[in-house]
Amino acid sequence: MRRAACLALLLTLVVPVAADAQSYGGASAPPPAPTAAPAADWSARRKARDEMLEAYLAKDPVAYRWFADFPFGVSSGVPYLVLKLLPRLAPEQWGSEANFLDVVGLFVDEREPGYPIARGFGFTGLSRAESGGAPDFAALSCGACHIGRVRLADGALHYLDGGVNTQFNLVQYRVRVAATIDKITKGAKTLDERIERATASILDALAKVHAEDKNFFYKSYSFGGKRFDAQYEAEQIALFQKDAPALVRGFLIRAGLELSSFLDLLAKNYQGFEGPMTAGFGGMADATGVSVSMAFAAAKADGEAPDPQTALPPTAGLTDFMAVWEQGKRLAHWSADKNSLIDGGGQWNGNIPIPMFRNLAAELTLGLGADTDIRIAAFAERLLRDLPAPAYPFEVDLALAKKGEALFAQNCAVCHKPHNGAVYDMGSNKGRARVVSQSIAEGARTSFTGVCPPQRAVDLPPAGTRVTPCAEFDGVSLAGRTDVAMADPALHDGYNALPLGGVWAQAPYLHNGSVPTLYHLLAPAERPSVFVKGRLDYDAKLVGYAFGEDPARKEGYRFDTSAFSAVSNKGHDTDVEIHGAVRRLDWSKDRDGAMALIEYMKTQ
Repeated sequence: MRRAACLALLLTLVVPVAADAQSYGGASAPPPAPTAAPAADWSARRKARDEMLEAYLAKDPVAYRWFADFPFGVSSGVPYLVLKLLPRLAPEQWGSEANFLDVVGLFVDEREPGYPIARGFGFTGLSRAESGGAPDFAALSCGACHIGRVRLADGALHYLDGGVNTQFNLVQYRVRVAATIDKITKGAKTLDERIERATASILDALAKVHAEDKNFFYKSYSFGGKRFDAQYEAEQIALFQKDAPALVRGFLIRAGLELSSFLDLLAKNYQGFEGPMTAGFGGMADATGVSVSMAFAAAKADGEAPDPQTALPPTAGLTDFMAVWEQGKRLAHWSADKNSLIDGGGQWNGNIPIPMFRNLAAELTLGLGADTDIRIAAFAERLLRDLPAPAYPFEVDLALAKKGEALFAQNCAVCHKPHNGAVYDMGSNKGRARVVSQSIAEGARTSFTGVCPPQRAVDLPPAGTRVTPCAEFDGVSLAGRTDVAMADPALHDGYNALPLGGVWAQAPYLHNGSVPTLYHLLAPAERPSVFVKGRLDYDAKLVGYAFGEDPARKEGYRFDTSAFSAVSNKGHDTDVEIHGAVRRLDWSKDRDGAMALIEYMKTQ
């Protein structure tokens, strides 16, 4: 698809579908809600779990803030001042005055008043030992994808730390950046002309906003003894002005690579589905494809001729973001001979078993390479290992849940248990499980261990504690063990059955988010083929985010699971025999059992 055509599609937002549940792909009406029982006991349990989560986060606030807000890059990304100027340069592309990033699903977290940008972006002034002296760059943080929200019955927003931001649309961010650049460089025929025109536009906008507000960029924010006040802002402006052409050049080149690499990926693996992919999907990404295609595009830009058939992923790997709490339940351990890691692993198919490398894989999606800040991965490992799953914030019928507990033990617990490293073929699309080829796996091992070799030491704030985060795992040295940085793809041709802590907050379901609620997961004949993703309201009866249109809020986007194989809603829909017993997956003929099972899963 040509670039101009793609940009036209990129800027066309998808529209919601009809609200009536019976209109979604012919899905039949769901069963009636269970009879409510007194919920005093659940209220007490929920309160205790909420307090446990609060205490856990309060115990290590430094790790939490590095996870939530600190940028993946040490000294690269998009110039922070340029990022903040985007709505002044192209107001038609960006959102509200209060939060211009709301159009790409990043939100202002009310728990962090005064933070100068939406949650999900950090700037390097936060992470430098000395806040000044170098221009600030902005990059995504873990919180962009892994801090979510749900709307409660009273309209208040409940935050899900370690959950899924179901609204964040990375593609839309990159597309709107590209459109902004096209606007401010219109008519330029060479890179030098583009740099000249973009620099002039940016400097002009910079002068205007700074004349209006000396705290426009940083809002006089303070953090950890650092003050990002008017003096700091003036210093940053001076640094930018001094090297503006070079900084703008890097910004333009990087934005161009991000777009061209995405188009390369679409041309190979998403033929016929380019339109929806270029509009983007909130809460979803082909993370492996984005990461690998950046290297492919960079090689092309350097004059090389990489073969897309071998240098790009072999399959489409579009998946939902994952909830990342309770990572300790997914930890692998060494085999008796210490030669391999077994009984656990990360990602959807368990192919990156060591948490540090799993976290680095997420960071490297941005293509920052050697500039990736490995302290982020180290803090994330520390935070997420025992981060509690959030308690279900609505009512629970505990008597019905008790019945469901027995059904869960009989049918589900054999697979959905801690430290189960097995992968299963449950009839869902295999694209994500096969997105890593042998050559890509070899490149990933080299990349992970190149960025974080066993001997690399870093100092972790605030005390400057020196650590070597990739020196060993579970007491075994990783020196010379690049083989365990990513597992053999042939051994992971399927999907893990994850532990189900906080499963209520992991909707929509299956690896590709193609099933809106737990009820529809258990009653596959009633799965809607089309529904709305990205709403924050919750369906407490069927257990999942509300999946119909809400004209008043205009949240979400239309998601058609029949449009492309990678988003198919097939799978986990046929009873299976495991360990000598038949395990029920299709509860369509036992709706009472399905509702009891769902009620129990609310408590997890």
